Amino acid sequence: MKSCVKLFFFSLLTLFSSCERSLEEITVIDIETPEWAEETHGNSVDPNYSIVFSQSEVKRIDITIDPDDWNDILADLASMPHGGPGQPMGTTFDPIWVPCDFFFDGKQWYKVGIRVKGNSSLQSTYMSGIRKFSFKLDFDEFEDTYPAIKNQRFYGFKQLNLNNNFDDKSELREKVTADLFREFGVPSAHTSFYELYINFNGESQYFGLYTLVEEVDNTVIKTQFISNDGNLYKPENRGATFAYGSFNTTDFYKKTNEDFSDWSDVENLYTAIHNPDRTTNPEEWRSQLESILDMEQYLKWLAANTVIQNWDTYGRMTHNYYLYNDPLSQKFVWIPWDNNEALQEGKMQGAISIDLSDVDNNWPLISYIASDEVYYNVYKQFTKEFVQNVFDPATMESKYNQYSSLIRESVGKEELGYTFLQNGLTDFDDALVQLKQHVNDRYNAAINLE
Repeated sequence: MKSCVKLFFFSLLTLFSSCERSLEEITVIDIETPEWAEETHGNSVDPNYSIVFSQSEVKRIDITIDPDDWNDILADLASMPHGGPGQPMGTTFDPIWVPCDFFFDGKQWYKVGIRVKGNSSLQSTYMSGIRKFSFKLDFDEFEDTYPAIKNQRFYGFKQLNLNNNFDDKSELREKVTADLFREFGVPSAHTSFYELYINFNGESQYFGLYTLVEEVDNTVIKTQFISNDGNLYKPENRGATFAYGSFNTTDFYKKTNEDFSDWSDVENLYTAIHNPDRTTNPEEWRSQLESILDMEQYLKWLAANTVIQNWDTYGRMTHNYYLYNDPLSQKFVWIPWDNNEALQEGKMQGAISIDLSDVDNNWPLISYIASDEVYYNVYKQFTKEFVQNVFDPATMESKYNQYSSLIRESVGKEELGYTFLQNGLTDFDDALVQLKQHVNDRYNAAINLE
């Protein structure tokens, strides 16, 4: 059954007479569309993970963008500042939003906001001439312009991320890493595989296989915590290290409660980390730190993250994690983000060694743990639990085989200009072999950690 949804936009007449403004002229656009239902488009339903984040199939998204809007995106990218490899851009870059029509499973969502996303990965993709960009979607970004889509949702989700699997010839690392964290008790975004087609010039172009990633400040804290009313921060730049003298509120970007100019909770965390009791009274130092940061959960993240060798995050890079002040425990919880560079030894300076010996005090939430006997012993225990219960070679080989079989056809369809695979499925197969060897190497490293 089809109905007619009226999308309104307003054109203000700037005709003034005797200091009086004329009435607004309302233009109505009639669009035939499948009937909207609360379960598909409304904001009063719980997020439907079984549909949006299917684990057993590769689903398809089709997007139509007006040619002028697509050209605006490319022009915006041309003005993007350039940073060094693996580093955030030196100057803030806020990509523009444009509206698009979004199609999934025979249904349409209207005037959905879309923009490119990423830092050095976005720069590298654009500069290489590849158009397989990562995208962020916001289903009611343009509700002020089009009131009929107010609070539009996609099966309960307001924002989602289409990650392009940059620098990952297996196209599995983002997906698998997020799963591993959650299996080990670390809050992490849900993920699934999608084929993406975009029509920006009258023809539908296959942009390749993408990993759909849940938004932390939307549904992760809504569904993985009792309350989503706490402060959520996305640290960036030097302040994200928590190094001594680095604290700066501008480096802790608020993703919730933005209207409240209060960073006292995260400043208290910084103060607790650098409390002089650390060297004079370690037991008291640990007690104070544990009253602010969920240390068991953090040490689980650190163990898992170090075992799998995730080099593009804390300990090497000043980004790619969130801190959520859980109202229930009144403690910060560490939430990992952006995992496409995980499950590999690393590049540039490499990933962190499993004994943490190569991390200096510029990263105190690692170096201070390594120098504290109590915390270091807990860390070592968690590394062994992780490889024995979650990251053991037999389980991982089965997981890699399952997912690689699932996505192989979609990867094989990727076209030059819309892929990071120079040799197609040969690169894909070689990457799968490397992943399986990697898990064996890391299992042995963790088991033998003294």
